[in-house]
Amino acid sequence: MSEMTDYETGTPCWIDIGTTDVQAASAFYSALFGWDIEYGPAEMGHYSMARLRGRDIAALADQQVPGMVVWTTYIATDDVDATVERARAAGGTVLVEATDVMTFGRMAVVADPGGAAVSFWQAGEHKGAGIVNEPGCLCWNELTTRTVEESLAFLEAVAGLTGHRIDMGAGDYYELQLPSGHTVAGLLPMVGEMWPPDLPNHWMVYFAVDDTDAIAARCTELGGQVVVPPTDIPPGRFAVLNDPQGGHFSVIRMEQPG
Repeated sequence: MSEMTDYETGTPCWIDIGTTDVQAASAFYSALFGWDIEYGPAEMGHYSMARLRGRDIAALADQQVPGMVVWTTYIATDDVDATVERARAAGGTVLVEATDVMTFGRMAVVADPGGAAVSFWQAGEHKGAGIVNEPGCLCWNELTTRTVEESLAFLEAVAGLTGHRIDMGAGDYYELQLPSGHTVAGLLPMVGEMWPPDLPNHWMVYFAVDDTDAIAARCTELGGQVVVPPTDIPPGRFAVLNDPQGGHFSVIRMEQPG
């Protein structure tokens, strides 16, 4: 199902990006993915909602902390205050305390023991992305980390997600599963010389596309960069891209069953 009205606790439910130039970034993503973006007011940090078919799918806003431009993953929770306390007990660092976002919901930002930041969202009026797994929409969230065991233990204690190791051919990979057994995210160990030593642990977001090669080429045309060229992996054909402001993200054309 691609249209969503609710998210189970532990499921990635929303993404946004804090960027150095919201208007320029909006122009880039609109041209790349066909998003309609409503530019937000200054008093709200120019929080700008991206939509497809009239449904919220992501957001862009002013960067609040100088440094790497990143897409933030939000994980659904039914009690963000309790989630924050579990994060502290599990060795995490609370970056933003639980706070109300008007009537839309309640959020917090924490970093796991390896320093990877993730947000938690207790839905009010805003449930999360209204469409997923369609071209131009979020389709996967992946923790990329050097502290594998610590991160797995943290996610299980805080979000109820358990890691299940699978063989991806080039190395280990972990599917992150809800207590129901449903896989909702992944964990990729940063092992080997392919990873720049100064690249911090982070959550990566993936957008679904129909043609990975065409999207990578279009990214370059729009002033972005191709960090990892289109490559075939077991789930499909993916690439890692940077927008013109340096925001990194991945795209993937998923293999179809059969």
